[in-house]
Amino acid sequence: MSSPKRKSQPSSDNEFESAKKPRITDENSDNDAAIEIPITAPNGAPDSHINVEAAIAYWSSTEATVSGVLGGYPQVSRIDLQGSSNFLAKLRRQSKHFPPSKKLRRAVDCGAGIGRITAGFLSKAAETVDIVEPVKSFTDQIKGKENVGEVYNVGLEAWHPDQDGDGPYDLIWNQWCLGQLTDAHLVEYLKRLPRVLSQGGWIIVKENLSNHHLNVDVYDETDSSVTRTDAKFRKLFEDANLTLVSTELQKGFPKGLYPVRAYALQPR
Repeated sequence: MSSPKRKSQPSSDNEFESAKKPRITDENSDNDAAIEIPITAPNGAPDSHINVEAAIAYWSSTEATVSGVLGGYPQVSRIDLQGSSNFLAKLRRQSKHFPPSKKLRRAVDCGAGIGRITAGFLSKAAETVDIVEPVKSFTDQIKGKENVGEVYNVGLEAWHPDQDGDGPYDLIWNQWCLGQLTDAHLVEYLKRLPRVLSQGGWIIVKENLSNHHLNVDVYDETDSSVTRTDAKFRKLFEDANLTLVSTELQKGFPKGLYPVRAYALQPR
């Protein structure tokens, strides 16, 4: 999984040398002291530096709380959940298969973390919600909760829903987690999902977007993840033979964070 992140502002026009997140100044201090949080974009494609083991180690050491999984921005949770709920409601109003009058039958929360999205949104939208999350200390917070079905303690790159899942799923929700996959793994993963998607169902991707001035993806060594551009996401969706049926930017987040965009996808 990943989390909301501050925008990157590279110190050089050469993206493949290095970049840093902006300085965060303590407004209560009398001096100009500031904290610099490094973010790197080393030589080579940014996604080539993703290390699954390093990412899992980082998240395994993270506090299993909303603040922990949201990178210290717990205040965005309510806004995020409301935005997601509104986005799904718009899709359902246009759907011939899933009108808003009753719950979806089954959904899956991919890269679920501690189940923040499941508890705050998906369990209200679906009768059963399955969980995919590799960090056991996170899924320990989810098991046994209302409407939670199967819990798969694996990473998305290793989850094969046609073999392991309890689909078909009316909704496959992916949020703040796909940055832990390389471009190739992400396409392979997305290609697997239509096999367990109900007719008329949706694959949702909701992720941070790189707004780097060179319009490139940005690698973050802290959690070994990549923040992709909107153009990159759209290309990968095409490569995975998925059609983009709706998309919108999340509104109401604090200034200084990366923009977040939700995409609703269906098989071609």
